[in-house]
Amino acid sequence: MTDLLLEDVKALLDKDFGDDRILKQICRACENDEVISNYERTYVRKLAEKHLGKKPEVVQNQIPVEKKLIIPDVIIPEIPSVPKIQIFEPPPRISLSNLKNSKLMLGVGGVALVIIVAVAVSFSSISDVTPIPTNLISDTLLINTDLLSYNKKDIISISGISDTSGNVNLSIKNKNNELVWAEQVSLKSDGRYSTLAIAGGPGWENSGTYTINIDNGVEIKSHTFSFTT
Repeated sequence: MTDLLLEDVKALLDKDFGDDRILKQICRACENDEVISNYERTYVRKLAEKHLGKKPEVVQNQIPVEKKLIIPDVIIPEIPSVPKIQIFEPPPRISLSNLKNSKLMLGVGGVALVIIVAVAVSFSSISDVTPIPTNLISDTLLINTDLLSYNKKDIISISGISDTSGNVNLSIKNKNNELVWAEQVSLKSDGRYSTLAIAGGPGWENSGTYTINIDNGVEIKSHTFSFTT
């Protein structure tokens, strides 16, 4: 889908149809494999149908299939068997040959003892290892924009993080608390999300303070920015 979208964007840029700044932003997002909002996809599709002779797409409702979580098999390392130590009692009479044999047995016993200690230490170190989480997130829900103020037709870059999974709902309201933009965005594996919105259209007629909200199903956070027509 991204390849077809990129082809339409390049064709529209070549034939000078649509807003060059918006089309270039979408082209860069396609080439860098970034998130492309539904608003931008609809914008390109309508231009392609109008100027490139594309047929309207027929969208069928699809029920997403929940992916099964595959848990890999846990491989338990084999613990080497500890050799048994045989203790030999020395004969009552001590001779030179018996003394040499005793020293030899003492050396073998020392080596075996070292092996036992090494195996015990390695086993205890394996059992004491505790996995460290890769992401330590202090805030459960964050939302931010790349700038604090925008003008008409500017591109608003929205990003943040949520400790939930699945999707989050984003919306923008004007100073009269009227909804002017909304989109549902999918969370990545690390909980992060990002999307783009265009400052303009119905509800954006007046300058002032606009509020962007995020709802992850558990809590709602807000962020404000200024808009100038």
